[in-house]
Amino acid sequence: MTDTVLQDQASRAEPARYDFGQAEPRWQAAWNAGACFRAPDVPDGSKPKYYVLEMFPYPSGKIHMGHVRNYTLGDVVARYKRARGHQVMHPMGWDAFGLPAENAARERGVHPAAWTYANIEAMRGELQRMGLSIEWEREFATCDPSYYGQQQKLFLQFMKAGLAERKVSWVNWDPVDNTVLANEQVIDGRGWRSGALVEKKQLSQWFLSITKFAPQLLEALSGLDRWPERVRLMQANWIGRSEGARVRFPLVTPAAGLDEVEVFTTRPDTLFGMSFIAVAAEHPLAAAAAAANPEVAKFVTEVRSLGTSEAAIEQAEKRGIDTGLRVAHPFIEGATFPVWIANFVLMEYGTGAIFGCPSGDQRDLDFARKYDLPVPPVVLPPGEDPASFAIGKTAYTDDGTLFNSGFLDGKTTAEGKRAAIDALEAKGAGNGVVNWRLRDWGVSRQRYWGCPIPVIHCESCGPVPVPEDQLPLVLPEDVDFSRPGNPLDHHPTWKHTACPQCGAQARRETDTFDTFVDSSWYFARFTAPKAETPLVPAAANGWLPVDQYIGGIEHAILHLLYSRFFTRALSSMGEIATPEPFAGLFTQGMVQHASFRAPDGRWLAPDEVEATPEGGAVEKATGTAVTVSRNDKMSKSKRNTIDPGAIIDRYGADTARWFILADNPPDRDMEWTESGVSGAARFSQRLFRLVHGSLATLPAPGTAPEAGVSRDLRRVTHRTIAAVTEALETFAFNVAVARIHEFANALEAAGTQDGAARREALEAMARLISPMMPHLAEELWSLLRADQKTLVAQLAWPESDASLAAADSVTLAVQVLGKLRATLAVPLGTGEAEIFALAEAEENVQRAIAGRPIRKRIHVPGRIVNFVV
Repeated sequence: MTDTVLQDQASRAEPARYDFGQAEPRWQAAWNAGACFRAPDVPDGSKPKYYVLEMFPYPSGKIHMGHVRNYTLGDVVARYKRARGHQVMHPMGWDAFGLPAENAARERGVHPAAWTYANIEAMRGELQRMGLSIEWEREFATCDPSYYGQQQKLFLQFMKAGLAERKVSWVNWDPVDNTVLANEQVIDGRGWRSGALVEKKQLSQWFLSITKFAPQLLEALSGLDRWPERVRLMQANWIGRSEGARVRFPLVTPAAGLDEVEVFTTRPDTLFGMSFIAVAAEHPLAAAAAAANPEVAKFVTEVRSLGTSEAAIEQAEKRGIDTGLRVAHPFIEGATFPVWIANFVLMEYGTGAIFGCPSGDQRDLDFARKYDLPVPPVVLPPGEDPASFAIGKTAYTDDGTLFNSGFLDGKTTAEGKRAAIDALEAKGAGNGVVNWRLRDWGVSRQRYWGCPIPVIHCESCGPVPVPEDQLPLVLPEDVDFSRPGNPLDHHPTWKHTACPQCGAQARRETDTFDTFVDSSWYFARFTAPKAETPLVPAAANGWLPVDQYIGGIEHAILHLLYSRFFTRALSSMGEIATPEPFAGLFTQGMVQHASFRAPDGRWLAPDEVEATPEGGAVEKATGTAVTVSRNDKMSKSKRNTIDPGAIIDRYGADTARWFILADNPPDRDMEWTESGVSGAARFSQRLFRLVHGSLATLPAPGTAPEAGVSRDLRRVTHRTIAAVTEALETFAFNVAVARIHEFANALEAAGTQDGAARREALEAMARLISPMMPHLAEELWSLLRADQKTLVAQLAWPESDASLAAADSVTLAVQVLGKLRATLAVPLGTGEAEIFALAEAEENVQRAIAGRPIRKRIHVPGRIVNFVV
């Protein structure tokens, strides 16, 4: 027997296999050649527009599984909407400024730009391997001067509109990184990156006036009905509208040039329960007390080194020190109360001072118990006896009736608030106000790798905007990272310039923008990424708002709130029409993986362990049992990350996409498992064999199935089209995957009895999987429709024929006295009398009726039959 014959027999014996490694690059090239994902500069109205955007990545050098999930979700939406007849814009860019690049420059001796652009190059290639339907022609990085120069123009517009100002404020200062830290970046009193003890200091910084839009930002949340409710709640809490009173407490002895302490409170009804005043360590009264008392000075220093996030404050022990100052009570004649400095009062919230009512606030109560301060109860819970009610270890924070409260006695808490405010205003001791938790956005950062703030400081003229014709103000390349601090501060020439107004020697601003500024308008820049102006109104108004925005819940507050502010600011200045940036928001869950830890504490990578029959795992090298922790967030520290590139090499991009979509609803966390991804790989091969093995039995393309033939297969086909369509419309991608699995089962069970119906089903399969497994879809379509040159990416979405998808029968629940006793399947169109007769004849129904006369028969068409006996 010749070698040729042997090879021919072997080829016939082996089932056909899908070669993803060869197919995926080929179809990606075909999409590019056909400009399948190109969007018009301005939607032309011939089709509805749809703008899909995933939160753009930081160029760290490699994509991770979180990226794979995020961008797969967005790509499914983009491909589906394109097939449904929309003009889709689906761009990509890079959030490229920030400290990691600057730290890499210090540690590796490379320039931040070189490090950043090399990472972008690597990550772009990895994302393109995923087969994303991205319009790469719109790509930009925020560190491109062509981008940040336009951002500088926007800042100058904000200055003209009164939305940017320079002012002095208290900040968290990292003395090692020599930069301002947000409250959330101070952990146990130390900088989140350097670990250095953080200092509180006053700095002159640039602020954007987000508070001017606080009422609008809060009110508009109710209209964002395609946002997750928890995100809207988080934003509402962050904006923090509260009604209350500003109360002025006269100082018995004036200090620090002050003769009163002003406090904002939401509970003026509890003023008679006052026990103390507490001020922040940065309050002028604290500074005055510290100057006169070394013990107070020591305490103030300690407080300024503590974390200032709300979580840190809540967890920390409540501590304070008496300043020796006292204030008079506005309602209790002759009563005075001590002024304390407390570590739980922040200068940036309210007025930097509170009045303590321990009976009605747990934090105040903990403080009062620690320092043996009075705890007079003033709100009586319903049903309690005023003669015996007292506060124990828990403050009473609910509503009730006021007592021990002078003229407020007997009033409800709501009545007491209004009466207390009226009395304060009548005495000139305070007034009712609406307060906002939101504070203006400090955007100055003391680092090099960020967008330069386009301002020049002149001793005569003050802060002067850089003339627009001198923009972009580009970062210097010859910078020295060997010295601590901001390289722009000690650059020999860059910061020295002439004042644009008077021509005198002046100094450029050496702070750069917070990187949240870069990401607060990038979605708008995508509408005209190469324009010589920040925005092109026709393009921005044509594409905005983003129809579907996708990203992690960790950005629910700051990024989304800042983006909403920027959009409202631009709208108020007439730059764009829409006041909101994102019409729809979807927050995906995390990708998790089991973690493995050896007895000596070492974390082991997944490829360093193997499973045991008992369900545990051992280290391959030693055979030692390891501790397995399920559903841990993927992290480098635990070494439980999975390299997407390796997965694509081994299984293909479509397999990774399919498993990402199949495991869980996309808003929930999912676990990446080897068995799951290998199962997805087997399914892709199964679909390929279904099509490849049917080719010889299929009639020519376009052959219509005969009427009445293969009714069951056609019904499954059109029901699947309807079900997958509904699932994709509602982000139930895992449901779409499940319906396609069921469809494959039905196709295998149907055999090859009717070629035309089978062709219809297989062609529908290729089109239905195209948003999720686009390369395989093209491969299957090319086998099924070799007569066509059209790509699946260019096809319209399949339509379900309702008459074919309709059921031949309906299943009814049969009840007796409202309790389910049987189910009954009847042909569609069966008359009501026959339905009652069939239902009554059911054995369990007869047993429940037990010979009793039926007083009433109820039929809800398509749902239930109920007998009342």
